[in-house]
Amino acid sequence: MAKLENKVAVVTGAAQGIGAAILKRLLEDGAASVVAIDINQEQLDQTAKELDASSEKVIPMKCNIADRNEVTDVFKKIYEKLGKVDILINNAGITRDSMFHKMPQDQWDAVISVNLTSVYNCCQAVVDKMRKQEYGKIINLSSTSAWGNVGQTNYSASKAGLLGFTKSLAKELAGKNITVNAIAPGFIDTEMTRSMPEAAKSMALMLIPAARAGNPAEVASVVSFLASDDSSFVTGECIKVCGGFLM
Repeated sequence: MAKLENKVAVVTGAAQGIGAAILKRLLEDGAASVVAIDINQEQLDQTAKELDASSEKVIPMKCNIADRNEVTDVFKKIYEKLGKVDILINNAGITRDSMFHKMPQDQWDAVISVNLTSVYNCCQAVVDKMRKQEYGKIINLSSTSAWGNVGQTNYSASKAGLLGFTKSLAKELAGKNITVNAIAPGFIDTEMTRSMPEAAKSMALMLIPAARAGNPAEVASVVSFLASDDSSFVTGECIKVCGGFLM
């Protein structure tokens, strides 16, 4: 039996990179349906078609997850169509890097809204129903930047906030057979890291004991573990996927 058979999953930030790799892995693990949420409709539709040509298992839904009303509407549609959500993977995230003394408020607000407030929005949409069904898996994508990074006070604050959120929610929901965990990817080969200056990429790689970038599939494999019942006694944890960058 596939380990996610009959399970319904929702993945935010699913159009590309780590999100698309997570979609692919969930399908390989036998998920019944995977709702792919992103703000980029064109890229989202393309990814969904590439992964599920039949359009039977991947359901693309455009949503600005920083907007509480949009999140409420999209999850209402999900529950009407699929009846339940077993797995929620909060993957969406953005960067707006700047040294703090030069950082305008709109850069701060944008990153906190997309990276942290959106997780509140999405969890609010599923937690009551997960409590009633006495089952759920919530996985939040943090970052090694949660431990601090120059030029990323906004991003680091959002990702560190996710860790506190994860641990607190895990304690609240553990008695209802709902696990809440986080993953902290390090330097992963994605569209975001490819856009970095070559000097910055070289410096980042020098700090990784594994001496290479990770790939999105390696993050997705950890998501697979946390989304399955193999991790039924694991909650409130943060698993670093960083090639030893943080030990």
